Parts: sequence; C-alpha cells; structure tokens
Amino acid sequence: MTAAAVADSAYADAHRRLQDVRTLLDRVIVGQEELVTQLITAVFAGGHVLIEGLPGLGKTHLAKALAAALGLQWARVQCTPDLMPADVTGAEVYATAAGGASSFVFRPGPVFAQLVLVDEINRATPRTQAALLEAMQENQVTHAGTTHRLPRPFCVLATQNPIELEGTYPLPEAQLDRFMCKLTVPFPSRATLREMLEVSLDAEPSDTLEPVACPADVLRITELCRTVLLGERCKDAAVELIMATQANGDGGPSGQTPARQHIRYGASPRALQALIRAARVRALMAGRAHVDVDDLAVNALPVLRHRILLRLESELDGLDADGVLASIIDGWRRRL
Repeated sequence: MTAAAVADSAYADAHRRLQDVRTLLDRVIVGQEELVTQLITAVFAGGHVLIEGLPGLGKTHLAKALAAALGLQWARVQCTPDLMPADVTGAEVYATAAGGASSFVFRPGPVFAQLVLVDEINRATPRTQAALLEAMQENQVTHAGTTHRLPRPFCVLATQNPIELEGTYPLPEAQLDRFMCKLTVPFPSRATLREMLEVSLDAEPSDTLEPVACPADVLRITELCRTVLLGERCKDAAVELIMATQANGDGGPSGQTPARQHIRYGASPRALQALIRAARVRALMAGRAHVDVDDLAVNALPVLRHRILLRLESELDGLDADGVLASIIDGWRRRL
C-alpha cells in the first residue's frame, strides 16, 4: 500500500470516528447540534472550552456525555468562593509508609483527569482561577518546585452562568485567552423541549453511554489534524480576519470599520492559532483533508467572541461581542 493510500485510509477512519461521536452525542443532547459539533471540534483540536448558559440547560450533562463517548477519565470541580488552589491542583499530605517511615507525598487533585469539568468557574476567586493557568497552557502542575505532568489527552471544560453577578469573579482576559472556544447554550425550541421528555425525563442517557472512541483515538486524530492541508489562501484569510478585529490594524478597508468604532482590544495571535486548529478539525469532520475558508468562517465566532474587548461607549449602547464580530466576519467574507 502506498503512502498516499495509507494517508487516505487514516483520514477516512478519523472522519468516521468523528461522525460516530457526533451522532452519539446528538442522540442524548437533543436540539443542540451546532453546540455539540463545536465542542467536539475543540476537544479534537486539543483546546479548552468555556460554556456559558442559563442554569438547567444541560451543561454538566453535556460534559458527562462527552467523557463517556470518548472513554475519558473525568472529574468535576464545583467552584465556590472558598475553593482553594490546592483543592484543584492537589497538595502534599503527610503519609506513613508500610515500613513506618513518614514523609510528605503529593496527592493529585481533580485537575489530573483527562476531562475536567470546572463548574461555575466565575464563582472561584482569582487566586483559584489562576491555579488553572499552568495546567491549561503547559499541561502540567508545579507544586513545591516539582513538576507533575497531566494526562493526555487533557481538556478543561468550564461553565459559567451569565445572569449571576453577586459573589462572582469575572475571568481576566489572560485566562479567557487560554480557552480555544467560548460556546453559548441557547434555550431549546418548543420541539426540542418536547423531545427531551422522551430522552431524559427519568434518567440521564449519559450514564449508560457506551464509548465509540478511546483516549488513544483522541490523541491519534489530534495529531492527524495537524497534517490537514492549509493552503496559502486560507492562511492569508485567517490573518486577514484577525487583523480585522484590531482597532488600529491594517486589515480591512480604510475608514470607520466596526473594529475601529467598537473594539478596544482585538484578538491575540493565540486566536489565530486556535482558529487554524479548529478549522482543521472541522475540515476532517466534513471528510476533507484540506481547510476551506468556510471552515474558518464557521469557527470564527466561537474562537473570537471571548478574545475581544469592546469600548465602554459601545457596551453602553447595548452592543455585544457577538454582534460586532458578526459584522466583522460578514465584511471579511465579502472581501475574500
């Protein structure tokens, strides 16, 4: 078998595996097909996800279903104002060995799981939120001068409630930038609410899910996505989009653009990397071994919405990041 045939077979197998995962999750998370697709995209791109939605929309259920579908070891951290960094990363405990010798031993915290659900992350204090930074960026935890590697694959899935303000600590921009995507959970339609009664009224389907992939599959497909072809046109288009979010950038036409009018700080270079990685997974999900501009466009809003900072005047006028970005993305598409 030639090298080209082996590569084609690998791409085809990865495409089937991604479709199997999406089909399984669509069956238990009804009416949220795009949310499920974006979540799968981020996980197989090796990124972390911030999910924002009202209480009761199934954010925790989605995390459990994802872990079950991929056969991942998962842990949950329920954030509260009194949660300490050691409650997340782990701490040293004084232990006595069988022979009677005693010493301090590092006991790993819940962050040492393959999928970590950080529930209501904005309820944790900034000190505890910061404890996740090294884990999310470096895939490791340093304690008492010793570095402990985290398992692979490793994904942080954090949730926050957009309507609660009392007793919360908004995530700083540096931490938001560590999340590949910010996903919003829309309120389900009337038909979806009716279908939920048939699927999850008396039990959570995620408790009985049989995995359709394993951690080795996640690692293999993540590595394979790096070989998905990225043409010069798509590279230029991705750079153009990031520059179009800069208030003083050279992307886009001259004059009063949406970025110059409404954005104080635009997307970072890390956003460009995240956009490309997500687009590669999306191409593979579509059965292609090359990235198309549409793959960039469909991932643009989830990847960028939490990475821009609006001007105060624009916020006071009732504008939000999604609306400004929608205008920027629309203009970007027309210029291509």
